[in-house]
Amino acid sequence: MGTPEFAVPSLNKLIDTQEVVGVVTQPDRPAGRGKKMRPSPVKTAAEQAGIPVYQPKSLRKEEAAEPLRQWRPDMIVVAAFGQLLRPHVLDLPPHGCLNVHASLLPRWRGASPIQHAILAGDAETGVTLMQMDVGLDTGAMFVQQAIPIRADETAASLHDRLAELGAAMLGEQLNDILNGRITPTPQNDALFTYAPMIKKEDGRLDWRKTSAELDRHIRAMTPWPGAFTTWQGKNLKILAAKRVDGRLPAGEPGDVVLVGETAVILTQDGGLEPLQLQLAGKRAMTAADFARGRSDFVGSRLGEPLPESSHQKLEPNT
Repeated sequence: MGTPEFAVPSLNKLIDTQEVVGVVTQPDRPAGRGKKMRPSPVKTAAEQAGIPVYQPKSLRKEEAAEPLRQWRPDMIVVAAFGQLLRPHVLDLPPHGCLNVHASLLPRWRGASPIQHAILAGDAETGVTLMQMDVGLDTGAMFVQQAIPIRADETAASLHDRLAELGAAMLGEQLNDILNGRITPTPQNDALFTYAPMIKKEDGRLDWRKTSAELDRHIRAMTPWPGAFTTWQGKNLKILAAKRVDGRLPAGEPGDVVLVGETAVILTQDGGLEPLQLQLAGKRAMTAADFARGRSDFVGSRLGEPLPESSHQKLEPNT
């Protein structure tokens, strides 16, 4: 069971090492400017391999699981499927359901563990192979493997590394799990943190935060929804940036100042140099080209004040 690109390496590894009797994925969705129906990446990979595909709108009702019963799976492997599973699915295979989760549980249970690990400034993250239960990522853990989060890590690059790591772990550990050679360990619920689904509005930048927080925010929102601010009443995406140290001109957070020949945006404690920008309805360009074409960029103020209630409290680093 899986839907997005994250699940494709796991499916391919299972095709190479196990007998995959069927694939369950989300229904085709409209996508692109033409809103044409587009299959999920997992459906495409399954069909290329000649594996039967089932696309239920929901598995909440017991009758929706009938195709799974007909496949008679020994185990169901789940990777970013997009639906919570109920007991009539969880209890169907004799070896249960195993989830490939992109965090070091119990840290970052929920829909967006990759982005939240970057937002919080975690030094490392990883993949957990866990036994699924009725809770949200609360099941016992078979095995974990950690990787460091690089200083320039974006959600896109970390996503790809974790997807490959999860697939490799399936190849190395799944037979031992099926044969009972690995005993699952319960999670310590006292240590859990929650990673809610990222929404489009979560990309908005608050210049009153520190330059380190803003740098992480931009990387965590890449590629979606994209970190953005406002300039002259229009949305301005900041696709890449770097922190600036040293003495900076006086000003308020969000002010665009000139440091040498470089445009720098002031933050709570320093500055951030935008490297690539994209104004709403325009193509992406380097910040230097953007500033050259818009002489009023330096000296302007980015963003609109956000209410205090909008400040997200991040969990402490591990």
